[in-house]
Amino acid sequence: MASSDVGQRQHAHITAAVDGSEGADTALRWAALEARRHGLALRVAYAWLPLPGDGRAAGHEHARGLLAEARARALSCVPDLDVAVVDHLDVAGAAVAAESETAAMLVLGSRGRGGFRSLLLGSTGLTAAAVSRCPVVVVRGAPAEAEGPVVVGVDALRPAAEVLDFAFAEAALHPGSVLRVVYGWRPEAWSPDGAGPVFTAADVRAAAERGLAEATAGRAAEYPHVRVSRELLPESAAGALVHASTTAGLTVVGRRVTGTALGLRLGPVAHAVLLHARGPVAVVPYR
Repeated sequence: MASSDVGQRQHAHITAAVDGSEGADTALRWAALEARRHGLALRVAYAWLPLPGDGRAAGHEHARGLLAEARARALSCVPDLDVAVVDHLDVAGAAVAAESETAAMLVLGSRGRGGFRSLLLGSTGLTAAAVSRCPVVVVRGAPAEAEGPVVVGVDALRPAAEVLDFAFAEAALHPGSVLRVVYGWRPEAWSPDGAGPVFTAADVRAAAERGLAEATAGRAAEYPHVRVSRELLPESAAGALVHASTTAGLTVVGRRVTGTALGLRLGPVAHAVLLHARGPVAVVPYR
């Protein structure tokens, strides 16, 4: 797969956000391995602002030292990797937005050091996942080289092309090349608007099976070596993905972008998966 296929973005690097914490170090290693898989460069970023009693010169010196150590750790993981570093003298949210404009993917840890300096990472990565314009991967304490299938959550009745494209591309490069396409649903009578015609559970299941088959057929042909498992699970969408994440190398969810300020937020499924899933979680924006 060409490097430009990552998230369908024509960019040549993956950005890893660091703050010197153990969580950020784990995410950095994951990002370095991911960059090698995709044939991309790695960009290591740190955001900071001078605090009372902490001058600008001292802040720059601290940032340079932290980034130099992070670059060395990335190269110890992937020795021939193209690694660049950048420090942002800016608020963390603005730094995340800036990095996501040019990156193919933004990678960060689920827990930072705490306090203002680690707002780029936050305790769960929720802010970054909500505002980023590129896919965000939050690495949650699993080994960076974790094996297992790629799991993607899909609304079988309204599948998001960008989310499926990202998941297939990742599965093609992850160990085993296995993709689990998961749709969580409640097996009960259902009406699309609460007032229209009521469909039985069998009707909904049949429609979901058709939707998953149609959504994955073309992509399966494009990635013939990826083994695809289409699964309808009788539980909530978030619950199905959290359970599936326990054996996953990467769990993928979507975040709908409406193009307005109100669109810069996570939906309930992505929010729950980021909070409760095990292992790395990718949040992919789509329209």
